[in-house]
Amino acid sequence: MSDFRSRFLEAYSVLKSELLHDPAFDFTDDSRLWVERMLDYNVPGGKLNRGLSVIDSYKLLKEGKELTNDEIFLACALGWCIEWLQAYFLVLDDIMDNSVTRRGQPCWFRLPKVGMIAVNDGIILRNHIPRILKNHFREKTYYVDLLDLFNEVEFQTASGQMIDLITTLVGEKDLSKYSLSLHQRIVRYKTAYYSFYLPVACALLMAGENLENHINVKNILIEMGNYFQVQDDYLDCYGAPEVIGKIGTDIEDFKCSWLVVKALERSNEEQLKILYENYGKADEACVAKVKELYKVLDLEGVFVEYESKSYEKLLKSIEAHPSKAVQAVLKSFLAKIYKRQK
Repeated sequence: MSDFRSRFLEAYSVLKSELLHDPAFDFTDDSRLWVERMLDYNVPGGKLNRGLSVIDSYKLLKEGKELTNDEIFLACALGWCIEWLQAYFLVLDDIMDNSVTRRGQPCWFRLPKVGMIAVNDGIILRNHIPRILKNHFREKTYYVDLLDLFNEVEFQTASGQMIDLITTLVGEKDLSKYSLSLHQRIVRYKTAYYSFYLPVACALLMAGENLENHINVKNILIEMGNYFQVQDDYLDCYGAPEVIGKIGTDIEDFKCSWLVVKALERSNEEQLKILYENYGKADEACVAKVKELYKVLDLEGVFVEYESKSYEKLLKSIEAHPSKAVQAVLKSFLAKIYKRQK
């Protein structure tokens, strides 16, 4: 995938320039400068996995055929639409969570002179997506399908975020609400659709496929997204901070984590009491008690078993797919996340 990375970054400059000279708005020098700074700060700073996955997937769907420059650019443009969507979610998410840092630098809204202007910046980021699609895909037969796809996935993600937020309301901490089905529901809508399904769906549309014929592909990718989040929850507690790049805080933050859901399932009355008294408190002693309980319940072992069973199940579903090209796309996604350490 790295061979496309430089092309992908070049495409960002082209798209940014188009947006900064959009004829629908009469920019002043100050406003153009603001939008450029806002874009550079929030859009290209992450790992870019979602965006690069569009090109990667499209190439695999073309089964080794050499991609034209035009095809590469269009796949890059769709990949950037996903990165724009991600930036929009993160800018607003950080305000909702009152976060301090993002990707190793202060959250956008924390910057001097930005503050709550970040809310409007989030709205601008979201509105850039249809501008990019209109500029480059209006003549394509799948244009309406693309608009529909982005609208659908945005709705699903915002709804997943809502479930997450109302479940962890401050002052209403209640572990009895937490269950595996709630965890899966949050993950499915908040993460899996836009991180796993959306990049592949974009590539399928570009390759001339009808998404209605690929419901099983969607289901496999949603399941993969679920598996990815369980790994994330596990790494938050057991991953080395120097490897994962952050110090996990799911216990302090009262997150509906896969680990706490499993602990609730496996605990006796005495252990439940420990969990209820200590989970969600920003106190080192409380966090240590929860981690000690996780150890007693052997949640590491439970995770290892879950990981191998999930991998086998996903592989079986993928290999049952009639198209070798689609299999290759799904396998490349699975290979990226299986037994990951960060």
